[in-house]
Amino acid sequence: MSRLRRPRRRHIVSAVKWGALGTLAVQTAAVATVTAIDAMRKRRSPQSGNFPHLPPQETAVGPNEMTVYTYGRDLYDAMLEDIRSATDHIYFECFIVKADETGFEFRDALIDAARRGVETYAIFDTWGNFNQDPRFRHLPKMRNLHTLQFPLVRTGIFTGRARDKGRDHRKILAIDGKVGYVGGYNIGTLYAHHWRDTHVRIEGPAAWELEGSFADMWNDFRRREHPTLPDNGTHLWDKTVKATVNTPALNDYPIGSLYLDAINRSNRRAWITMGYFIPDEHMLTALRHAARRGVDVRVLIPEYSNHIVGDWVGRPHYDQLLSAGVRIFLFEDAMVHAKTMVVDGKWSTVGTANIDRLSLRGNFEINIEVYDDDFARAMERIFQVDLDNSHELTRAAWDARGRSNRVIERILRPLGPLL
Repeated sequence: MSRLRRPRRRHIVSAVKWGALGTLAVQTAAVATVTAIDAMRKRRSPQSGNFPHLPPQETAVGPNEMTVYTYGRDLYDAMLEDIRSATDHIYFECFIVKADETGFEFRDALIDAARRGVETYAIFDTWGNFNQDPRFRHLPKMRNLHTLQFPLVRTGIFTGRARDKGRDHRKILAIDGKVGYVGGYNIGTLYAHHWRDTHVRIEGPAAWELEGSFADMWNDFRRREHPTLPDNGTHLWDKTVKATVNTPALNDYPIGSLYLDAINRSNRRAWITMGYFIPDEHMLTALRHAARRGVDVRVLIPEYSNHIVGDWVGRPHYDQLLSAGVRIFLFEDAMVHAKTMVVDGKWSTVGTANIDRLSLRGNFEINIEVYDDDFARAMERIFQVDLDNSHELTRAAWDARGRSNRVIERILRPLGPLL
């Protein structure tokens, strides 16, 4: 009997193997197809990169002055001014810094700060900058200039070791313990003028939230030759402004719960802007339930993002959302890269984490949550301006999509946990 079982076992193993290879081949063909179609679209109808935007929105939140930026050049000018005014220390961390004119503005400003005696620390993610000239991110060796290159290869994906998992997708600037910046903006000329993103500047005690987060990251991954940063607790407990961080090295991912809790608490409106939107079952359930209990749930995403495969992987979820009454808006003419949410005119978050697996269960991320009516009103004004540059994906339009689209969506949907 055992002799009969072995061939059957071999047949089963062989069938599974060839089935997996066949599925992979079909998915590869689908990826190639949507990529080719997107390339033709870009040649035929390139995005203008132009979009309406508000000037920086300023609000007082307790003892903090908060400014929300939705245009890259406005943000970069403010960041560079603060870097050039620094007197004690600068903490700079960014997933992507392009080796272009804008990137060199920041590189030169950091080097100049170190030359005048400011203790300057910079963290660059090697993977995020892999397609840039490597000489750009290797800053000169100087007494007051300290650079950490977050590793290109994170072996935890193979070994399962938590400490070796995750990319550094964060964007933080903290200066002199007084000013901090966080949000979705990377550094580059493209982002300065042609991408719609959101960043917030904090001046006041809550800047500690960003400074402390940078210090933790630096101290956890610094090399022996790097100095240790002080771990100073906050001098003011204030629940109105708080940072939440995802830390793969600790298998700690609270930002997803942050989003879910806000959606679950909502009773009037929940307005979400996401650069990449591939919700898991928990997020889908929360969004559907909120819409069904009468909450005005709106999700604003790019009409076409810079990662077209991610767009297609997210599309299969639209059916459930639209059926539940969630409204989906597609931003036109530019890539919207923001990661924000504003709920009930009271609670808001701005940060680096998308609603997808990479952000919520993979990368190092950071979001600021703000519980303040004035700040929420500013976030709602920004959302309404973005709606003017969007069109709604209606149920009728979704149902009218072609059969080939439905087939590709079905083929690519299993890739969701990888993106």
